[in-house]
Amino acid sequence: MKLLLITYSFPPAAGVGVLRAHSLARYLPESGVQVEVLTARNAAAVGQDASLLQQLPAGVVVHRTWALDLPFAVRKFIKRQLARKGEQAQKPQAPVQDAPASANPIKQLVANLLLPDPQVGWLPFAWPAARRRIRKHHIDAVLITVPPFSSALLVSRLRRAFPSLPIVLDFRDEWLYTTLDLVSFNNNAKARDVAATAEAASVTDATCVVCVTEAATRALQNRYPQLPPERFVCIPNGYDRTPLPVAFPAPDSDLGRPITLTYAGTVYGSTDPTSFVDAVLSLPSELRTRLRLRFIGHIETPAYRATLERLGTQVELLGFMPQAQALQELETTDYLLLITHDPINVAAKLYDYISSGKPILAAVHPEGDVRDIVERTRTGWCADVRDPQTIAKLLREAIERAPALAEQFHPDAALIAQYHRRPLTSRYAALLNELVAAKKNAG
Repeated sequence: MKLLLITYSFPPAAGVGVLRAHSLARYLPESGVQVEVLTARNAAAVGQDASLLQQLPAGVVVHRTWALDLPFAVRKFIKRQLARKGEQAQKPQAPVQDAPASANPIKQLVANLLLPDPQVGWLPFAWPAARRRIRKHHIDAVLITVPPFSSALLVSRLRRAFPSLPIVLDFRDEWLYTTLDLVSFNNNAKARDVAATAEAASVTDATCVVCVTEAATRALQNRYPQLPPERFVCIPNGYDRTPLPVAFPAPDSDLGRPITLTYAGTVYGSTDPTSFVDAVLSLPSELRTRLRLRFIGHIETPAYRATLERLGTQVELLGFMPQAQALQELETTDYLLLITHDPINVAAKLYDYISSGKPILAAVHPEGDVRDIVERTRTGWCADVRDPQTIAKLLREAIERAPALAEQFHPDAALIAQYHRRPLTSRYAALLNELVAAKKNAG
């Protein structure tokens, strides 16, 4: 089978957004799938990690096209400006209010040109390239992974050009309920209308829609009850390395020994650290001095950086690291920190966490798949991210009762193994084979 994998970001671009496409290109050939990748040559990314390319089989062919995209730093600047305008417009009793973003024609024009997201400038290059590859190389199936959600617009274009071609739309994040509010650079009424229209068209024209969480799968099924439920499939994200032996903070009678708590990944809307920082600052000083905090990854806004810097010398902001280096850092921590306000999506780093052998302290939304995965795999303990008091209680337990917690820490190795990307990709290969076989039988 020949598969065209369409993904805006691909190595050497780094960051969590490339890992699902990377794992598909890496492991699908083991199931007899010949993979061709179509990606953007100049994709904006938080960093570079050339080592990811070295992990791909020799037969994987990568086609790169240009994109009319803004550099990562410029795009983040525009997003901050739009967000700042929105916040100022919503202040209830400010004596002098700035006009909302919609009242500034230049800002609104820029925002509307970049709908549904800034990467829409890739489509004029990706669309003809995809069409050529499908015809020239007799592609059997297409898989489009989003975000950026603008790539979903390719589904309907391809459907019109290739009516019987199996097209899989792969949602790494749920779009309308969460991403627009927590991550999107523009969530005004026009942005929501564009997103809703684009999602409905792409989901309707796709042969199959794959989500990475059960909650996201249910959300889409509920939004499109007229479509057959079997069109929606859940194949979660996962981890790549061999799971490490269980490691727990060693029982230590020396109360002066610092305990290290490490967060890995981008700090952005759905991982707002404010409630966690408030919880740390509420701890008695004798406990706070025993806690050492490390944040590895890009911090999206100055406001989030300022929030973390409220912790003073207690926190290290280490910035972006290549994946291999970040995973090594996880091996030197006592606990792993997880923060998410998202009730539907699951951060891909969770799977690296559960395979690390380290206990997780999770400040999470009480609903959704994140809490369920942590509890079912028995890899950590959760607190309500909306309540600093419950987070502080969790931190106190982790510091004061490490020996007692160690006796309770028994991760489910068999369940964790199911989240390795190799068996997950085998499931994906089976799905692709089923879709291609159905097309041949229909023809």
